[in-house]
Amino acid sequence: QVPLVESGGGSVQSGGSLRLSCTGSIYTLSGYCMAWFRQAPGKEREGVAGIQSDDNPYYADSVTGRFTISRDNAKNTLYLQMMTLKPEDTAMYYCAAAPRYGYCSGFDITWYDHWGQGTQVTVSS
Repeated sequence: QVPLVESGGGSVQSGGSLRLSCTGSIYTLSGYCMAWFRQAPGKEREGVAGIQSDDNPYYADSVTGRFTISRDNAKNTLYLQMMTLKPEDTAMYYCAAAPRYGYCSGFDITWYDHWGQGTQVTVSS
């Protein structure tokens, strides 16, 4: 059983929007750090948005003002609302959970013990 399941990816034109969801099938997703990462072909995985145990969000510079991370504890779901998408946002997007951390202000991959299988986002110009 996969602990984290992403959905919501797809193909959009530049300037469009998508909302990604990440549902916990085994673990509760509240009370610790979680994040969204992405990986484009030939590039390293990079963090784009994170949320701390108190639901305080933080973002990579490349998405600040365009992406919003949020968490719905009642639905056990993490979201990533993506607005004004650009072709350079094209990547596989992964959600990740860092249950050992309540405070996190960066995207150190070693913090994250659980990962989803990814959902593809493609933005055409």
